[in-house]
Amino acid sequence: MAPRDLNPAIIAAARRGDRAAWEQLYRRLYPRLRAFFTRRVGRETAEDAVNETMAKAIAGIRNYEPGEAGFDGWVFGIARHVHADHHRRSARDLRQQHVAHRVDGSGPESSLPVDHDLDLRDDHARLRSFFEQLDPAEQEVLELRVVAGLSSGQVAALLDKSPGAVRTAQSRALTHLRRLLEADRVDA
Repeated sequence: MAPRDLNPAIIAAARRGDRAAWEQLYRRLYPRLRAFFTRRVGRETAEDAVNETMAKAIAGIRNYEPGEAGFDGWVFGIARHVHADHHRRSARDLRQQHVAHRVDGSGPESSLPVDHDLDLRDDHARLRSFFEQLDPAEQEVLELRVVAGLSSGQVAALLDKSPGAVRTAQSRALTHLRRLLEADRVDA
């Protein structure tokens, strides 16, 4: 379910630098941004990515133009860019770490918390592996619709598609995911 539309007065107040308006926008977006980034970059860096997204939204609020995607869609567009930047940085960091480990002979250390529930982690890993078997377009539609909670119209405006095409893509992605889960149950 997509959140209700924002009152334009809140955005106008945010443009004027009203802290209360920004706090209201942050509280409205935070849970969905956190879920979006937890899925895409992991729990450890999700908070930083949310903060970077909101900082960019604050810096760019003067560029916001109301459209079909709405304010939430605009912020999730920023979030997609933050994710892409994170992905590029992570890939560069991994290459540098790999080179460093090859040079000094050290290996990566485990960063898993000792008290983490292993069964839950295994279930999440299995679900994540099925999700990763979806093609990137299916993953993105599900992330924006289900995790971020954007409406089909907002996602359509972000992805330059029609709302009907977004709903169809979401249905197909969920069907694909369901088939993967059912095939795993049969194999088990």
